[in-house]
Amino acid sequence: MQGLISDLGRFSLNAGPGGQRNRRYRKDLIFFPTGPAAAQDYISQQPPRRALFVPRGLRLRRRPAGGAAATPPPPRRNLLGPEAACFLFVGRGDMAAAPAVAGSGAGRGRRSAATVAAWGGWGGRPRPGNILLQLRQGQLTGRGLVRAVQFTETFLTERDKQSKWSGIPQLLLKLHATSHLHSDFVECQNILKEISPLLSMEAMAFVTEERKLTQETTYPNTYIFDLFGGVDLLVEILMRPTISIRGQKLKISDEMSKDCLSILYNTCVCTEGVTKRLAEKNDFVIFLFTLMTSKKTFLQTATLIEDILGVKKEMIRLDEVPNLSSLVSNFDQQQLANFCRILAVTISEMDTGNDDKHTLLAKNAQQKKSLSLGPSAAEINQAALLSIPGFVERLCKLATRKVSESTGTASFLQELEEWYTWLDNALVLDALMRVANEESEHNQASIVFPPPGASEENGLPHTSARTQLPQSMKIMHEIMYKLEVLYVLCVLLMGRQRNQVHRMIAEFKLIPGLNNLFDKLIWRKHSASSLVLHGHNQNCDCSPDITLKIQFLRLLQSFSDHHENKYLLLNNQELNELSAISLKANIPEVEAVLNTDRSLVCDGKRGLLTRLLQVMKKEPAESSFRFWQARAVESFLRGTTSYADQMFLLKRGLLEHILYCIVDSECKSRDVLQSYFDLLGELMKFNVDAFKRFNKYINTDAKFQVFLKQINSSLVDSNMLVRCVTLSLDRFENQVDMKVAEVLSECRLLAYIAQVPTQMSFLFRLINIIHVQTLTQENVSCLNTSLVILMLARRKERLPLYLRLLQRMEHSKKYPGFLLNNFHNLLRFWQQHYLHKDKDSTCLENSSCISFSYWKETVSILLNPDRQSPSALVSYIEEPYMDIDRDFTEDSSGCLLIGCCVHPRGLSQKWRGLYLHPLGHRTAAPA
Repeated sequence: MQGLISDLGRFSLNAGPGGQRNRRYRKDLIFFPTGPAAAQDYISQQPPRRALFVPRGLRLRRRPAGGAAATPPPPRRNLLGPEAACFLFVGRGDMAAAPAVAGSGAGRGRRSAATVAAWGGWGGRPRPGNILLQLRQGQLTGRGLVRAVQFTETFLTERDKQSKWSGIPQLLLKLHATSHLHSDFVECQNILKEISPLLSMEAMAFVTEERKLTQETTYPNTYIFDLFGGVDLLVEILMRPTISIRGQKLKISDEMSKDCLSILYNTCVCTEGVTKRLAEKNDFVIFLFTLMTSKKTFLQTATLIEDILGVKKEMIRLDEVPNLSSLVSNFDQQQLANFCRILAVTISEMDTGNDDKHTLLAKNAQQKKSLSLGPSAAEINQAALLSIPGFVERLCKLATRKVSESTGTASFLQELEEWYTWLDNALVLDALMRVANEESEHNQASIVFPPPGASEENGLPHTSARTQLPQSMKIMHEIMYKLEVLYVLCVLLMGRQRNQVHRMIAEFKLIPGLNNLFDKLIWRKHSASSLVLHGHNQNCDCSPDITLKIQFLRLLQSFSDHHENKYLLLNNQELNELSAISLKANIPEVEAVLNTDRSLVCDGKRGLLTRLLQVMKKEPAESSFRFWQARAVESFLRGTTSYADQMFLLKRGLLEHILYCIVDSECKSRDVLQSYFDLLGELMKFNVDAFKRFNKYINTDAKFQVFLKQINSSLVDSNMLVRCVTLSLDRFENQVDMKVAEVLSECRLLAYIAQVPTQMSFLFRLINIIHVQTLTQENVSCLNTSLVILMLARRKERLPLYLRLLQRMEHSKKYPGFLLNNFHNLLRFWQQHYLHKDKDSTCLENSSCISFSYWKETVSILLNPDRQSPSALVSYIEEPYMDIDRDFTEDSSGCLLIGCCVHPRGLSQKWRGLYLHPLGHRTAAPA
């Protein structure tokens, strides 16, 4: 329960795509930690170009220009004692010489060596000094002033009067003195108690200012704390237990660790650069994991680790964490859910943020490189987690836990107050308290004024409504936990150990558990008091409800994609329906259906897939869920085409719903259109009944023209449908059946695709809108669709005709050779890519029902270098325009695209692959 507030507070800042935080740090202060160093001259370094904000009262007097009459300036009036000048002006000279000069007043005729030393060796033109600037310079260079211990307490106290440092430098001075190795740390902890509220209140002010979108503000407390060496000092204190004295390790209390972690986190929130510096201390990051063994420090530690890992350049390896298995096994369910926030960063492949890195060309090069380097850190971390006994089982239990089973204590609001400093956004706290007050007021009458006869003895507590945990908070509590757990399970399902994870997820009944939660939690109806962040609405991408739904749909997609366990999404009655469909059609029953363990399928009146179809048909036209819903359902159909699966969905009105969205609602979203076209293609492929239903719905020329307009408006998005219809047409033409003949004669879509000019138009455009440098896992389908058209032409011995027509279309566009040269390069890359990709080649074979050997043969024939071959591309490229040996790594910016623009399918799409977490994954589209 104690993790709820941290989870809710942190959500809004972790919700962006690609997992980046929405923090605004100050940009004028970045420095790196150094150890204590002897005072050296650093003033000769070039001053920073940007003026550093300095609180009032910190600027020193300018030293007069040199000369015979020049005299050292007296100390400022607020500095007491001759030793003050020593700390104001630090130079190469002996620091002990400065007090003598400041106290005696050197002769007017000359400047003594001690004076020059006191002024930092400036010579004739001393520069103005500034304590904060000197500290910053010292920490950057490792010379000069670095920490508060280099000042006297008297000096710090005097400067604090005008500078208003809140006594932080003096407290750091005392903290350093009381935190030595032989200290009992009692006084040290008392000092931390004084520092902590100064920074925690400032952190809250920081996020409040962020909410109001005010300009950046300097927060002296955290700034001064870090500048005077407080961060490095706390790191040293926390890591004292790693030091052994005479064989015995030092120990510090959990309360003291908790205070140190709280201060560090608040400093990270308000001061830029601190988190990155901590991330560079790999031994410290690993050490932080050991602090999670204590429940008292778990939440603070987990929050700080998550922030550090979010900015760490290199992924941490979990196998380096001491006793990882024991650590995770001892977590309770709430701790495990919070720990999933950390795991989300450690098991996801790092996203470079550069779309060029997602091209197949770059991925292939990276894979070749990684073969010599071994598995990535993310893969190692996934394997480390799966080796922990009971880890996946506990995740499944947490993901399927009902709201009533979650811990609800009367001390929840006390915990809320205790953890308020850990919120990243104060608005979440406001929203929680508003919900609590609204529900408390609603229920207060029944609690304060109990019905007649009711008493404490008969079960009605006489407690205030404010001490009760509102149901909406319970629900939000579970939502925040579950979306983290579902994300981890989803990543594991896409990893190298996919089959192992699939087996365990099925065994631990994750799917039936999610089915039971579907109506009450996952796709629950919104109430007026549902938690919505300030400035957002319930359909906003940042809403916790929205995030949970998207992550749930992503999990279903990963679970169903090309795996026989997809039938666990059905219940026993629905499995029987599949068998009946096969029996009626007089076709063999799907083997995976026969092998499905009926004890692991969904229970209740409807399975999870049927529930998804129901909400999908009710979804508003502008809903962002349409893309994800279509992707999840499509993954159920992927793989070897199953007539029974298609009919199961057709009977539930899926085809009519898709056509309504494409034609009648005239959907404008390219993402939704692409997902609906892909789903429609899988639903209709080789299915005569589906084409009859299509023709029945698209029953006028006007509707058909709208449908064609949607297809032609973005062929990149609709090419999978074009491929499926082309394959279906080829099969139907080779069948002798009255039902099929009727469909061929009546269906507008089949008649349209059957025309050679239509096929050539699609083929020309598909080749024209891609080239090797823009191929991705998603737009490579355009290349494969063009190959399907040519393979079917080859079957009919019409391949030379199609190539000749492509040549004529090139000349008509006045770009001879461009298209065929580009196609030649694409096919060369196709060979390199697919001949070493067992999974991808299997997917091509299953989805097209064309053997992969025929794919390879067709590509080889097209790439034949013999110019006399009528089926070779080079035979149709005139010699002056021949450019077939282009290196794939060359820049292709000079390539011309005839009548089209490059549209790398998926590179700039809003929803594809989007997950609201620090590090997201793209969703692979059909090949």
